[in-house]
Amino acid sequence: MTLVVLAFILTGELDMKIASWIYAAGGDAWIYKNGFWTETVIHKLGRNLTYLGVLSLLALVALSYVSPRIGPKRRPLAWLIVAIVLSTGIVSIVKRYSGLDCPWSIWGLGGSNPYITLFDLRPMTSGCFPSGHASGGYAWLALYFFFLEACPRYRWKGLAVGLCVGLLFGIGQQLRGAHFLSHDVITALVCWTVPAMLFIIRGKSWAYRQGSVGRLSHAGAVPPLR
Repeated sequence: MTLVVLAFILTGELDMKIASWIYAAGGDAWIYKNGFWTETVIHKLGRNLTYLGVLSLLALVALSYVSPRIGPKRRPLAWLIVAIVLSTGIVSIVKRYSGLDCPWSIWGLGGSNPYITLFDLRPMTSGCFPSGHASGGYAWLALYFFFLEACPRYRWKGLAVGLCVGLLFGIGQQLRGAHFLSHDVITALVCWTVPAMLFIIRGKSWAYRQGSVGRLSHAGAVPPLR
């Protein structure tokens, strides 16, 4: 079912319907392109807060060497940073070669370029797909796996943070005409898959070193991943 929904979104029909509705609602203009909330707060300030969040994680890793309280969480924190950097990095690399335009560049939506989808032939040049800004929000989906290891009872709160920030960044960019819905969907998928795969690989590595791939004996426990 998930793949069917994803395939439907990537055909581009829903993309154009949503983007056209936003564009028409603004009087055939992207009225939020330079808006205070969408550009200054969500885009610019949001981007800076993402950088600040990563710097804060780096500071916590440094403090873990001198703080007995933070010390046990050093590895989960380090892997959280790796997941965030990898997720945003992969999105950035794909975006560089996707060759797909932003809505504001499309003919009929304020631009002059023809509309093409992910499945159309096109030059492999810098584009707008996936959403680089939304990746700065969805990358925090990795908090789910951080808390799953460091403090399992907070894992759903971590997931909620990633979803909320990602949706905020993504919707803000859609209102500006910077991205289509499919750009954000793929971004969220990448930002979930990367930390999930890292967690699985680390778990298998831990189990292999222990000589067993079975579950821990007591329910709800998470192996000390490395």
